[in-house]
Amino acid sequence: MKYYSLIDKVYNKKNLEEAYEAVKANKGAPGIDGQTVDAYGEDLKAEIDALHLELKTETYKPMPVRRVEIPKPDGSKRPLGVPTIKDRVVQQALLNVMQPIFDPGFHPSSYGYRPGRSCQQAVAKAKRYMNQHGLKHVVDMDLSKCFDRLDHELILQGVNRRISDGAVLRLIRQFLESGVMKDGVYEDTRVGSPQGGVISPLIANIYLDHFDQAMRSKGIHIVRYADDILIFARSPRQAEKYKKIAFGILEDELKLVVNREKTQITSAYNGVPYLGFVIYSKYVGINPRKVKAFKDTIRKLTPRNHGMNIETMVRRLNPVLRGWINYFRAANCKGVVGKLMGWIRRRLRMKQMREWKSWKALHKELRRRGYKGEFKKLSMRKWRNSASPLLSMALPNSWFDKIGLVNLAGYEVGILHRYYPTTEAC
Repeated sequence: MKYYSLIDKVYNKKNLEEAYEAVKANKGAPGIDGQTVDAYGEDLKAEIDALHLELKTETYKPMPVRRVEIPKPDGSKRPLGVPTIKDRVVQQALLNVMQPIFDPGFHPSSYGYRPGRSCQQAVAKAKRYMNQHGLKHVVDMDLSKCFDRLDHELILQGVNRRISDGAVLRLIRQFLESGVMKDGVYEDTRVGSPQGGVISPLIANIYLDHFDQAMRSKGIHIVRYADDILIFARSPRQAEKYKKIAFGILEDELKLVVNREKTQITSAYNGVPYLGFVIYSKYVGINPRKVKAFKDTIRKLTPRNHGMNIETMVRRLNPVLRGWINYFRAANCKGVVGKLMGWIRRRLRMKQMREWKSWKALHKELRRRGYKGEFKKLSMRKWRNSASPLLSMALPNSWFDKIGLVNLAGYEVGILHRYYPTTEAC
């Protein structure tokens, strides 16, 4: 089905109000005009009325996005575009109308930025292909700066396959060509869709669906989460063949660039790294790099010489612990989680040691807990002493439970089977 008249649904006041609420819930930073979400909402009715009129009369013009760069684990930086709040509201209003039109027709093995879909489902689908379909050999494909290389004409062709409303197409083109501001200098955007824009993920999915469907038409199984692509084969030779086919579609037809250094052929026997997990035939682990990054974050949140007390430190830690375990509990990671929890408690014990300053406070706490006799005099400044049985006696695990520390080891893990899309098409 093709849609010819949609712009009235985009500028519908109720849709614009719902779009603002969605933008507000995401708590984004201001764009180049410095206006915050809350400031925009102070006189929301007037803002919505004015925006409605601009869109209806086609006088609306988006502002350039504010360019920021986010450090990546490999030392490089990911460029993000931050639109103004007003432009985000319009993009969200567009998304509200376009998502229900395009999403049902996307490839069933596409999981990124789609309602009701998750990274864990993508990993579960990949494991299903390897185990149930016998596709043990995998092309792990990496695209270079995918969002920055999307061709504007191909984007509009993809949208036009379902939507022929000229006003909607012009609005999308305006967003694509609105430009960026970096350090006060304006730059044209003749290619790409700024990563960070509300509608950019949908645009990327529309763009890459051409690849998904082309591979499907050739009987090739894939799993894709945004620009993270896995291609499944029965043998290394078949995987090499599929890789060449994928290169042709992505580079020749879609004008994208495959990172040849990072693209590799691996297998269920050696482990397939994907979305922070490592997928094997019989189990799914956590990528060691993600464990290291998590520990680095915990170190920053648990400094030994900071003036905050442990209770405050725990309140800062808990959201990070919950977010991490809720993401990775799909993996078979009971042993990893247990070791991490012991290490986190040890860091907090070290913090308490520094607060006590002297072994006398430790001995006083032990006696308060009912322990009798003579205790070893420990230095409160040495890390190795944080593993002393005396510290575990003075600050047992139950004490951490009492002050509300999230216990990673208390979560059920290895639950990837719950995400298996058993009734979903391949």
